[in-house]
Amino acid sequence: MAAHCWMDCEGFNRRNFLKIGTAGLFGFGLSDLLRYEARAKAVGASGGNGKAKSVILVWLPGGPATIDMWDLKPNAPEGIRGQFKPIPTNVPGIEICEHLPRMAKIADKYTIVRSLHHTVPSHGVAATWMTTGNKPTPALQYPSLGSLAARLLPVPKGAPAYVTFGSGNSIGQAGYLGTAYNPFVVEGSSGGRGGLRVRGITLPTGFSLEELEDRDRLLQGFDAGFRALDKAADLADGLDAFHKQAIEILRSDRTKVAFDLSKEPASVRERYGNTPSGQAALAARRLVEAGVRFVTLSTGSWDTHQSNFETLKNRNLPPLDQLLSALIEDLDSKGLLESTIVYCAGEFGRTPKINSRGSQPGRDHWARSMAVVLAGGGFKRGYVHGSTDSQGMAPASEPCTPDDIAATIFSCLGIDPHSELMTSTGRPITLFREGRVIDKLLA
Repeated sequence: MAAHCWMDCEGFNRRNFLKIGTAGLFGFGLSDLLRYEARAKAVGASGGNGKAKSVILVWLPGGPATIDMWDLKPNAPEGIRGQFKPIPTNVPGIEICEHLPRMAKIADKYTIVRSLHHTVPSHGVAATWMTTGNKPTPALQYPSLGSLAARLLPVPKGAPAYVTFGSGNSIGQAGYLGTAYNPFVVEGSSGGRGGLRVRGITLPTGFSLEELEDRDRLLQGFDAGFRALDKAADLADGLDAFHKQAIEILRSDRTKVAFDLSKEPASVRERYGNTPSGQAALAARRLVEAGVRFVTLSTGSWDTHQSNFETLKNRNLPPLDQLLSALIEDLDSKGLLESTIVYCAGEFGRTPKINSRGSQPGRDHWARSMAVVLAGGGFKRGYVHGSTDSQGMAPASEPCTPDDIAATIFSCLGIDPHSELMTSTGRPITLFREGRVIDKLLA
């Protein structure tokens, strides 16, 4: 799946997430990775008691104009209400954008949160806040939600815990957990047979698993020679455990099969859309079936300072409508929606007031109000949580923050959002220091 990179209005370059995988097994970089792994401490939460077992994050980079998607204001003054009309959904009283007709037909399967807000209208910092559930601070790098899931949730043998698709940046990283909990990253392209190449899961061209195992045994021989040096740091067991995990992922057919989209009927592949993000969404469904705990996929460029309505109507909303509705319906039809959370969000919303850009009006950064969609995993169906004022400027009822959404998601995963993890220096850190579980969101 070809990576898509773009530059937003702040020069925030959305390149690949930090990567780990096979290449690390052949060089000194593995030692650093393993040391982070070995220093990780057990947390007092099993992650096994919630309804949900996995999360799929559909990330809308750049900040989507949710006032034109999930929370339209048709009665607001001109210059705020926008060009799109609201349409009824299959849930009486809930209306969404006319350019999301497929999502309108399945509104009984998801929740819209219309009262989300925070205080940072800057791409990088806001993205970090939204995807870690903690307001960023220079004193500590918080781990992404995917990295936390990789650290806290059990994973079937032979499956990676955390996989990302498409473009990315520091929002996917593991922070104080260390690089052992960074994601496996999809790279390459889907190709004619629907196969996807993933660093750490696919061996380099011309390199066999047997050759990898030979090198692994050689590394273990060196490790044995240095056990005395590492004993004080209690690293030996961690080294052996990581070697074993990496080799098991490569040996296993579990993940290889999940990435082989040719095994899906053509009608299913077409339902998701013949786009990189559409096929990534289908692969995400197959990955959670294989036991992967967290999958992130990015779609579009939502930084619409100019041509907001044209971009949404003609480029961004149709593929999102297709892939998001397909993902939710497909998971539901397979009995997987109750155990899989689908979370669709960006770093902030966009200004209620339409800017003056001549013939190409747009909306600017706005963190004081935004909307997100949540489905499955214990969340209510056919529900709208909270509201914004008549012009969409700020929450009018049930205000909530990224911290609250993150805490609620992890509660659904069976993890106490106020439990603690330890940094490599032994400092205890609460998972979501300001987050509270929003009980009204739960079924």
